[in-house]
Amino acid sequence: MPRLRQVSRAETKSEHVLKTYDLLFGDRDPVKEPGTATGTRGDWWTVFALVPDILEHATRGFALYRNPERKLDPQLRELGQTRVGWVKGSQFVFSQHCKSMRGLKMSEEKIAAVPDWQVADCFDDRERAVLAYADSLAAGGRTPQGVFDKLRTFLSDEEIMEFTYITCLYDMHAVMSKALRLEFDDRDDPIVEVPAPKDFSARDFLDTGRR
Repeated sequence: MPRLRQVSRAETKSEHVLKTYDLLFGDRDPVKEPGTATGTRGDWWTVFALVPDILEHATRGFALYRNPERKLDPQLRELGQTRVGWVKGSQFVFSQHCKSMRGLKMSEEKIAAVPDWQVADCFDDRERAVLAYADSLAAGGRTPQGVFDKLRTFLSDEEIMEFTYITCLYDMHAVMSKALRLEFDDRDDPIVEVPAPKDFSARDFLDTGRR
């Protein structure tokens, strides 16, 4: 379950929240009857609804990147969104944008190769450049000049700005989904100590240097 309380339909008076619920859940209360058409529980929406203007701000971001006035190729955009989901370890962002890639008629080979794009032969030079830039953004923003120079051979400054903003927006969504345990990111941390055998002693470890 999410770490924050979910907002039921009866609880909210926000027109934006109610319109969003109508769009995604029909006339159901998404807390009592969860589930969306894409197979998620829908608790991303019900938790964001705690602060209606934050939900509205977030949904405007979705409209922004889908705006037909965007100059950026949507396939390149989705490569950035999907890759940043994988790098940040958000199964929710990664999984949802694999579906978006498929919706844009991208090949199953490319969708499967997003995690190991560096050694995949299915991406062209443009795609490899935006994937490299997505990695730089996900790592904190330090970007080698060579990556930026390559981007400028096929993207305008406006397109680079769009890619940067949208990729960083989904970096934020990935981080928030993990922190709040939303949707497919409601998972225990896998990085935990593995118990040693019962006959293990700390002295044995120190004496032998075993790892």
